[in-house]
Amino acid sequence: MDTENIQYRLYQCSKCPGNTEYYCESCPCDLCLQCKETHVQDLQTIDHNVVAKRDKINYNPTQEFCVRHPSNVYIKYCETCKLPVCHHCRKQRNHTRLDVRATYETKRQHHRRTIHTIRSDALFHRHVLLKGIKADFKTCHTEFSLYQSELLTKTQTLKDLIDYIQNDFMCNVFCDFDFKHRCLKQKLEMSKYIVSLQRYLHRYEQRAIKPLQFLSFMKKALPQIHFILHTRQLSMTESLNKEDVNKLLESLSAIQITERGTRCVGNERLLKLMYRPELHQSLTLTDVECCFHISCVRSDQIWVNDRNKLILTNTKCVTLHPVENLCSALNKGLHTVNSAGELIYIDRTFNINKLSKDMKTTTTFLERTDSTWEPQCVYWSSSTGDLLVGMCRENPKTGKVGRYNQSRQQIQTIQNHNAGRRLYRLPSYITENNNGDVVVSDVNAVVVTERGGRHRFSYTGHPSGSILWPRGICTDALSHILVCESINKTVQMIDRDGKFLSHLLTQTQEIVLPHSLSYDVNTHRLWVGLPYINKVFVYRYITKQDALTDACTHS
Repeated sequence: MDTENIQYRLYQCSKCPGNTEYYCESCPCDLCLQCKETHVQDLQTIDHNVVAKRDKINYNPTQEFCVRHPSNVYIKYCETCKLPVCHHCRKQRNHTRLDVRATYETKRQHHRRTIHTIRSDALFHRHVLLKGIKADFKTCHTEFSLYQSELLTKTQTLKDLIDYIQNDFMCNVFCDFDFKHRCLKQKLEMSKYIVSLQRYLHRYEQRAIKPLQFLSFMKKALPQIHFILHTRQLSMTESLNKEDVNKLLESLSAIQITERGTRCVGNERLLKLMYRPELHQSLTLTDVECCFHISCVRSDQIWVNDRNKLILTNTKCVTLHPVENLCSALNKGLHTVNSAGELIYIDRTFNINKLSKDMKTTTTFLERTDSTWEPQCVYWSSSTGDLLVGMCRENPKTGKVGRYNQSRQQIQTIQNHNAGRRLYRLPSYITENNNGDVVVSDVNAVVVTERGGRHRFSYTGHPSGSILWPRGICTDALSHILVCESINKTVQMIDRDGKFLSHLLTQTQEIVLPHSLSYDVNTHRLWVGLPYINKVFVYRYITKQDALTDACTHS
């Protein structure tokens, strides 16, 4: 056995009799290779930090010898050349040389997130793609046979049409005369005509010197001379009518070869709903009294606000950063997070600000220029990079949604129903579905429009007829719309077309009144905030497909 690996291979996996090769710092537990793959792909542990076992023990790596000086080992790393060096390597002026071990650790930490993404998502998706390719490989011959049969049928039809046209031409054009004989006849006629012209020209030239003979000749000969001889030109177009040509073109255009596009994996093939939601974590936050709105930054950090304050907190309930000038409006989706991890929020003067990821710089993203309209909620679209802003005004009481691009230009306004009626009364929370639908939590309905602004449907509550009083909303990876409902104190799940599916969460001893929601697209967990206490609950209700997980683990 390799002496380099003997120290950690003697450990036994915590989940099976296999040898330990990895260690989970979040659990903690020892893992073999197969258990590690399952661990990092399971949505319950997808955000755990799994490292090689040798990184947790007193591990001395094998010394690596210099390529240019084989008798010497690498001891430094040249930051300028981006190469390891030994003592005998040629020293360059102004080059920065760092310790090899320290540089290795820095680089490893830098790529730690990328490795985690490859382990938990990329490999899983590629295995699913491979499964689809294998299935297509088994059925491609059958499918191609169908295409081949259709192609042969169309080809035969085209051949029959060409044969018919050719036969029709031969019968109608060549049946009444001999082509060679007609050409010879025209040749003889032309020769005779040329001879007559030459004779006339000769007589004309001979009499030109004798005026009286010339005048007499011209009087007799001129009326008998015709300088144009009409001969018929043979053409094959005489038997091809318009209908025949159209049939030929239609037959040719019917034969097409198309590509299906890039192979991709839909979330429906990767994920499924669990039998019932499971509580993953419960947080009691500090520095806020309640949770009116939540914006997930990553699996261990969220922005949450109460009546007066907005804070960034982590899963250890430690406040990382406060924002003091948040708008004081209640029951509104006042903030969102963009793909760069920057906070976008509505301040007390109803301007929309952006806080940099390092929490050091605050800029005005959108300045309020129309005093009659007040921003109520914001949402950053991950698919387009646009900012959706829900607004309202008092006289008359109405609402609208504005779409702003990354250059801060308003590129769309959604305000009226297809028939001209108003769509919104008071947009309170806003989000976007995977198909581009804009989803708004209004006074007594969840109003959904297409990306272009056309009204699709308004969800007004459970089919039993109970009144809907919606609060926080979000959408998940399977395009479900989740909405907090204040009257029955539930979180309802509807599909992308507005059909009620289930009460995902109902009132319990801890969840008295679910009020705000945020969906983590990386771990597929649901964050739920309460309006009167400083509690946040994290639930799991989506998991990966079991069959696919097994295939990925043992393939």
